[in-house]
Amino acid sequence: MKKQNIINLVKYHIEQNNTAFVSEVAEIAKEFDANGDYEVAEYLMDLVSNANVYIPQTNYRNFQFLEKKEYSSKPLMLPNIIEEDVIGIVRAIKNKSGMSKFLFYGLPGTGKTESAFQIARLLERDILSVHLEQLIDSGLGETSKNVIKLFDEINHLRYDKVIIIFDELDALVLNRSSTNDLREMSRVTSTFLRELDALSNQIVIIATTNMFESFDRALLRRFDAIVSFDRYSKEDLIDIADAMLTANIKKAVNSSQDLRLFHKILNRLSDIPYPGDMKQIIKTAIAFSDETNKYDYLRKIYLSLNGNPKNVNIQELANQGFTTREIEILARVPKSSVSRKLNGGIM
Repeated sequence: MKKQNIINLVKYHIEQNNTAFVSEVAEIAKEFDANGDYEVAEYLMDLVSNANVYIPQTNYRNFQFLEKKEYSSKPLMLPNIIEEDVIGIVRAIKNKSGMSKFLFYGLPGTGKTESAFQIARLLERDILSVHLEQLIDSGLGETSKNVIKLFDEINHLRYDKVIIIFDELDALVLNRSSTNDLREMSRVTSTFLRELDALSNQIVIIATTNMFESFDRALLRRFDAIVSFDRYSKEDLIDIADAMLTANIKKAVNSSQDLRLFHKILNRLSDIPYPGDMKQIIKTAIAFSDETNKYDYLRKIYLSLNGNPKNVNIQELANQGFTTREIEILARVPKSSVSRKLNGGIM
């Protein structure tokens, strides 16, 4: 602790400037933490926490770059292999293992952001999302300054009450060795690394990205655990789609479930959409379906998954193993007409 820290503490106390006082205590605690005096650092933060000088966890309106996000209380559907990692992160945080910085990577719709929300739900914490669009400034050097301000906001939080999520972190930090990167982004990445290094390991950070390969290796080393969300098997995707369809059909008034036909539609795809996209396809199909046809949603799902063709080829459906009844649903053509068409007759 430096002389200036003591002077600042007395000054802020006399001025009754609680925000500045807490910030100064956080700086002192950060220094103790960096020097290995973890117990002293934690004690200092507990003191100011008990004094109620932190910003209440239910009110984050004074923040410029952080926003509280609401999340569902329902469990998230994930493949077992990914779910085990998510539960492992919950255990690590709960047991204060010293692991606090996590990176989730994978294609869009694989559940990276929703998994961060689930971790917050299981730990009963608020989740604060970083406003990257406000953080990034076209002015030279301004983004780096904003990154410093952001981490100052983070240091004012109750360590044990929040989780910070950097959704699509790649929008902020890029690979500094790439010839396509601007010098400004290189400076921003360096600033981010420096601030991340200085952050207490009691503050939980979860970052997500769709561009894992573009990340600076130095940045990747800062994370305690890196979790791939590109580990869905075809069976996983079908099982999750089943659960989504069942949940949505239960809420629908004029639709009936036909998992056999749904499975046949999915099994004939070379690439099944990831849950994020599949959820939207199912919801839209059921919402837009003809209320006089309880299986019309299946036709809409089929069309959506096959590029929304103008016409459905009856012979092609038959070649793929669909029954006359199923073709009737997917092509919206009476069974008698389907039979005549397949037998070479004129419809």
